[in-house]
Order: sequence, then structure tokens, then C-alpha cells
Amino acid sequence: MTTLAFVGDLPLIRPGVSLVQLHDELWRVTRPDGDVLGYIDRFAVREGARYRARRLLVRQRRFVLMGEFWNIDDALECFRPG
Repeated sequence: MTTLAFVGDLPLIRPGVSLVQLHDELWRVTRPDGDVLGYIDRFAVREGARYRARRLLVRQRRFVLMGEFWNIDDALECFRPG
């Protein structure tokens, strides 16, 4: 299943991953069956907007920082299956 999400006017398409926008600066990343994989948040730096990908480790009840990126498309790649 592919879910279409938008950031501004730009569509984000990734097979096997769904995005739920929680507010202007935060998205929940899930599998199509609803399992939460993590979150992507946007934050401002002097040079512009950055995107932080955090993977949820359910059994350990914590998040792991996957990286910070200059665009949301790259942050979303951290959650791509396989």
C-alpha cells in the first residue's frame, strides 16, 4: 500500500510506509497495518529547515535518532522496508 502525504506542495510517496501529520512540524511514520515505526519532526536552524528521523523501539520503550536531514524525503528513507 502506498500513502500519499504532502509537505507544502510536494507529495511524498513511499511503498509500505504511511505518514500521519500530527501538526505542522511533526509526522508519525507507520506501516500500512498501523504499527508505529517512528516520527519525523521539522525544526529550524540558521540555514533553513532540518528534518529529524527517530525510530521507535517498542520493546525498549525509547527512540533512536536515525539522523538529521535537509529534506523530509531523505528522513523518510530511514523507515523504508527491507
